[in-house]
Amino acid sequence: MRSSILLAALLAILGSPAIAEPPHTVAIKAGRLFSGVGDDYRRNVVIVVEGDRIKSVGPAAEATIPAGATTIDLSSAVVLPGLIDCHTHLGSRADRYDDIYKFKNTPFTSAFAGVLNARKTLEAGFTTVRDVGSRPFLAVDLRDAIAEGFLVGPRIVASGPGVSMTGGHGDLNRFAPQVRVSTFPEERDFQIADGPDQVRHVVRAQIKHGVDVIKVHASGGVMSRGDSPGAPQFTIDELRAAVEEAHAAGRKVAAHAHGAQGIKNALVAGVDSIEHGSLIDDEGIQMMLKQGTWLVADIYNDDYLLGKAIEFKLSQESIDKERAIGQVQRDNFAKAVRAGVKVAFGTDAGVYPHGDNGKQFFYMVKYGLTPARAIRSATSDAAELIGRPKDLGRVAPGLLADIVAVAADPLNDVRALEKVGFVMQGGTVVKDELSTRSTPSPKTGSATGLK
Repeated sequence: MRSSILLAALLAILGSPAIAEPPHTVAIKAGRLFSGVGDDYRRNVVIVVEGDRIKSVGPAAEATIPAGATTIDLSSAVVLPGLIDCHTHLGSRADRYDDIYKFKNTPFTSAFAGVLNARKTLEAGFTTVRDVGSRPFLAVDLRDAIAEGFLVGPRIVASGPGVSMTGGHGDLNRFAPQVRVSTFPEERDFQIADGPDQVRHVVRAQIKHGVDVIKVHASGGVMSRGDSPGAPQFTIDELRAAVEEAHAAGRKVAAHAHGAQGIKNALVAGVDSIEHGSLIDDEGIQMMLKQGTWLVADIYNDDYLLGKAIEFKLSQESIDKERAIGQVQRDNFAKAVRAGVKVAFGTDAGVYPHGDNGKQFFYMVKYGLTPARAIRSATSDAAELIGRPKDLGRVAPGLLADIVAVAADPLNDVRALEKVGFVMQGGTVVKDELSTRSTPSPKTGSATGLK
């Protein structure tokens, strides 16, 4: 009797034992499904989502919607896996090109931009991104805040700042020697390195602070002062040191590389992806084919840089560089595609406004990809590059329920992906302008009747 009274008192204080509720179940009726593999649609499909993962995918005529499930009717839409952009800068703003912002902006400026840009990116249908260059360590913190549900945004594969040699693409160039940006006095710890030993230190320091991927600058750039996009930066030994340290810790290496020699140096060193690849030559293409290296080419943003960006005070130096290599990059992308180089979707978002990521699909098709392959470059192929093929990039049982939908047919006109009307991330609907829904029913019903 006494023990019963004590137990009752404890329960009154602590509350009743928690009873785990079953995960919420959603059934999505898909009129056409591009699953992330193959070249065509599956038609009249039911996708059952339980919790944050896909439980089953099957023909509507054979499917049974579980009791209590919420039904989302996308029978008039095209359903696809959540899209993946492998080259973004979430902390960057496309309306701030003037170098004065390097001195005016604080880390908080980039953080505020990152919060807004993350939401815009997710609502555009990109449920996962790889951030390959932010202030230390904005992308890591943003990744974690989104993962814990504190902020809304895509899943993030995070790098630190791009690792650069002194005077390289990531350095502060062509200012008086007494000029310093002292927001991060630890710059040498996280970004600037000369010689293999310093490179190893910087890579180790970034890994210490939680990055998922290492970004190195193997050539000059368009948006940096005082260097040439075609000029190689870092020696092969320096690049190899970065690759060895990153791979030993289970991280991949993305190499910013415009110039032909910089690309080849990075390939000899063993990087996992070439970013931009603007001036790649035939030898570089053959090396990429042999090694299975991914090409991530930002072939949309030339339009923005030579158009709207000039209004936002893009420097004449950067304008001249872009005019020199923009079309060449697109032509060399087409050459690499014809040769069979592996291509993953990456846009350099931040150079142009976040949320416009889908505009690149049109150019990928214009310069050689089929619409289906362009979509795969942003789904199953991108998932392979970022090392998440068991979780992302396909609509298949066991994978995370990252699912998007568009009203028009992207295999007919890939520009349909510029207007994503439905976004589900990890089983949670974050945008819905397309579906009709039915409330959970206590009865089990058939899923027939799709258009």
